[in-house]
Amino acid sequence: MDGAGVYGRARRGVARRTGRFRSGPRPPVGYALLPMATRAIPPTMKAAVYRGPGDLRLETVPVPEVGEDEVLVQVGACGVSPADVKRVQLGLKPFGRVLGHEIAGTVARVGDAVDGWRPGERVVVRTTRGEPGEEPRGGGLAEYVKVEGPWVDDLVEVPRGFSLEEAIFLEPVNTCLRGIRLLDLDEEDVVLVAGVGSLGLILQQLAIREGASVVAADPVPGRLKVAKELGAVRTVDPRSEDMHEACRALTEGRGADAAIVAAVGAGPVRDAIRATRARAKILLFGQVAKGEETAVDIGDVCLDEKHLIGSHSWSEDEADEADEVVFQREIELAQLVTHRFPLEQVAEAFKHAASRKDDVGKVLVLP
Repeated sequence: MDGAGVYGRARRGVARRTGRFRSGPRPPVGYALLPMATRAIPPTMKAAVYRGPGDLRLETVPVPEVGEDEVLVQVGACGVSPADVKRVQLGLKPFGRVLGHEIAGTVARVGDAVDGWRPGERVVVRTTRGEPGEEPRGGGLAEYVKVEGPWVDDLVEVPRGFSLEEAIFLEPVNTCLRGIRLLDLDEEDVVLVAGVGSLGLILQQLAIREGASVVAADPVPGRLKVAKELGAVRTVDPRSEDMHEACRALTEGRGADAAIVAAVGAGPVRDAIRATRARAKILLFGQVAKGEETAVDIGDVCLDEKHLIGSHSWSEDEADEADEVVFQREIELAQLVTHRFPLEQVAEAFKHAASRKDDVGKVLVLP
């Protein structure tokens, strides 16, 4: 390929190490990239610093200095991730960090040795290498974030006409795609999705994209309404309905062919094990704090040869497909965003994201 792809990942930094290409059209051969006017960058900025359990403070900090192989991005939108919400709730270390790893913004400054990026271009910032248990680098809950040299090649250009609010979903969609690939779904599989917050709704849509039928379970009626609108063939309120019976009714009595647990707590894990058929795969996607324990029927798992699979990280293998899913709008993402907060109200944004109200889906901070 010659690099003309419209939706490929951008790897355009100093070393230009891979064959992936920018998401926007490339200039023709011989076309000079003209310098763009840059806004004055202040010496300080506002940032939400995580100081301890339940303690997220808006502080004034220096704008990061940019080295010759680095890029400074002005943050336009940052998603409040479930992992960051749980981190603040449980007081997970380390403290003193700027959280936020679902980041989209505009290039504000580039180092002298950076090739291919210029101020004014809109990008998604990657914050993880995809290692098991790896903590995302964060930094998105601030007015500016520095992209260090080894990460510059991982910037992805946001296509023209595509909103930064939708672009922040690139990392979550990638992690969800990895989980879906681990399930190895077949067409006509019936999949139980336990927990249909924003991540559960992404997982649901990706399962449907594979040809599966989805049973969506959640105790929040507003979430079930959205799940139905986005293609679930059956919705279940576990407070008053039996997930197992709902899945059996769609599978001639055998139970769901696979399950995705995108909810916290012990109950959804037990329910997913019970609601699935023999040799089913059960994806654990919402258990993001080590030390969480739950009692399960291990006889059910062993005798029926069920497979419990953990998945949490970003994946290089799913990078191109995630770009395609997001930038070609193969699933609905804009509808998942329900609340937007300025950086000054970041604590309130986290409270909303942690709530289980009918009208709360994906929460964004817009610095």
